[in-house]
Amino acid sequence: MLQCVPFARQASGIDLYGNAHTWWNQAEGRYDRGHEPRVGAVLAFAASRSMPVGHVAMVSKVVNEREVLLTHANWSYRGGIERNVRAIDVSANNDWTDVRVWYGPIGNLGLRSNAARGFIYAQPARTIDQPVQIASAAASGGAPRAAF
Repeated sequence: MLQCVPFARQASGIDLYGNAHTWWNQAEGRYDRGHEPRVGAVLAFAASRSMPVGHVAMVSKVVNEREVLLTHANWSYRGGIERNVRAIDVSANNDWTDVRVWYGPIGNLGLRSNAARGFIYAQPARTIDQPVQIASAAASGGAPRAAF
């Protein structure tokens, strides 16, 4: 049966393993994390009584700062994949730490909200010792130069 973790890893390119609730901490130092939705980011849900291993879902579209569309597996139907389902931020601080997600069996947003840790962004985190290359072209039409 397809689980959310391998699906999110394949869909997003975020190379993390283990239960979904461990992704947020695993991402520290490897991937940028935050509370702003971005296409391709993975929303990491915390473990709870109803989700003991947490959940991860990839953002497929940002509708606005409080609403996104998610693509994920094993949410409404065991092993099923859902694409572009609605999720809304219902947190008091507008920080995506409390989220309601579309639930297929009732054809609406789920009746309960779910605690989330935030978004893991698909690009690996940059460290200070990783050079950033900036290309520039000579004004006289000469060969481009690269600066580090």
